[in-house]
Amino acid sequence: MSAGVLVRRAVHGATALRGGRFWRPTPYQAAGLLFWLVMTVAYWRVPLCCDAGQHAAVVERLKADLLHPRHPMADLPGAGSAYYSPYALAEGVFARLTGLGGWEVVRLAGPLNLLVLLTGVNRFVRMLTARPWAPVLALGAMTLLWGTERAWWSGYLGLMSMTGNLGYPSTFAIGLAFWAWALTGTRARDPRRVRWVGPGGLRGLPGYAALGVLYGLVLLIHPITSVAAALGAVALVAGWQTRWRRAVLGRWALTGGTALLTAAVWPYFDVFALAGDDSVDAMHRTLYRHLPGEFWLAVVVGLPALWPRGRRSRRDPLVLMFVLDCLVVAYGWVSGHYTYGRILGLTLVPLQFSLAVELAAPRPWRAARRVLGWAAGGGALLGLLTVHAGALVPAGFPQPPRWPEYTWAARHIGPGEVVITDGYYAGHAIAGYGPNLAAPAWPDPSLDERERRRREADVKGYLAPDATRAERAAVVRRYHVRWLLLTRWRPVPEEAVVVAWSERTGEVLARVGTAAAATR
Repeated sequence: MSAGVLVRRAVHGATALRGGRFWRPTPYQAAGLLFWLVMTVAYWRVPLCCDAGQHAAVVERLKADLLHPRHPMADLPGAGSAYYSPYALAEGVFARLTGLGGWEVVRLAGPLNLLVLLTGVNRFVRMLTARPWAPVLALGAMTLLWGTERAWWSGYLGLMSMTGNLGYPSTFAIGLAFWAWALTGTRARDPRRVRWVGPGGLRGLPGYAALGVLYGLVLLIHPITSVAAALGAVALVAGWQTRWRRAVLGRWALTGGTALLTAAVWPYFDVFALAGDDSVDAMHRTLYRHLPGEFWLAVVVGLPALWPRGRRSRRDPLVLMFVLDCLVVAYGWVSGHYTYGRILGLTLVPLQFSLAVELAAPRPWRAARRVLGWAAGGGALLGLLTVHAGALVPAGFPQPPRWPEYTWAARHIGPGEVVITDGYYAGHAIAGYGPNLAAPAWPDPSLDERERRRREADVKGYLAPDATRAERAAVVRRYHVRWLLLTRWRPVPEEAVVVAWSERTGEVLARVGTAAAATR
């Protein structure tokens, strides 16, 4: 997590030959290692769900073709899909080298992403303060101080949501964002720590360019996280950069330009085209419907710690970061671009981390800080008991979602073969095993949303109780359908041949098309 502490003590005999020094872990190293072990076990014990099928499908498509992957969920070209990021490409290379499937790669990515996140948190908090217990308290606040209703979204870092999203690109991107903030804050607050290199005496030009690459990677890996990352960078530079000479402007311009260039040269998709894409706004409206219940603990306990920072300095970076994030969240609500609400998870960071810095102060504490400490402890306990305990305890508390697996069906379906399904779980999971869907479950920039809606309508027509055999056959020919994966409530069409079924869910896998005709 960070360099340990070397302690010198009085020694005698042979030990004195080694100088009497021994290594002692920092509080965050000990707490972080324990947290990494516990959360890895918690993540691995719960079946992958929700967006995991999409990310597993991306790995499968890259495993099949690194240079020209197909659409993640449909038998269509994949050029322009924002899922094919540098992070996904690395997963695809790993899958090709190891022979592992998409689900296994997403599962294994969890501990790695968590390591990047934990080290990033440590670096960022250590940049804010030298208090040794501040990173430990920041980790506790970040994972427990949310609300008393479950907030389950990619990019949310509550303890409960981590059991589902540790293997997602958003977690890796947030970890990189913390690292980028730490490096940005160091350069803005104390430029003397940056070496003098390059012509004209400019400080650390290669370092500023490398920092731009880091922000560019965040933009490519998870674009919505990059919004919060950029706002954080602006807050840190505006808050701590005091000498605005031409050289200073040049260094930060180099960082910004390198970030944009890094994103612009990525060949798989145009990340800047996503700014005008509204295909996922409707599904994100629910983010705003549960704000009080999901976030009130962080606000009530965190604001008393953030407010004094603002009174001491209106340019405090954490204060600026919180204000900028809130403005973007408000813009998402007013404009109807609800996708911007996805930065709500990182909007809490200034509240949570300012609280950690405040409570890491050495004793004795004044009365106000003691009250704040009791409030933080009570809030963390309340959040744990109402929302997060089920992530660690397998019974007695609300548990993470437990979606069914579809290995029983995938073993019969060839890679790339097209499936029609009426199941919500199957529609979000089956493509992660290699098959395609006639109608993709998620919007994607590589597929016109009107075309995806037409496919959904055709699938709905195929599954309609009054659909004729000829109408169903037309859909099968149009999309080259070979399989039906139907819930137990859906009658199997007369022309289909049942191949397998699930004892857990009662779902049925049936063959259709020319293969079914040959079987008959």
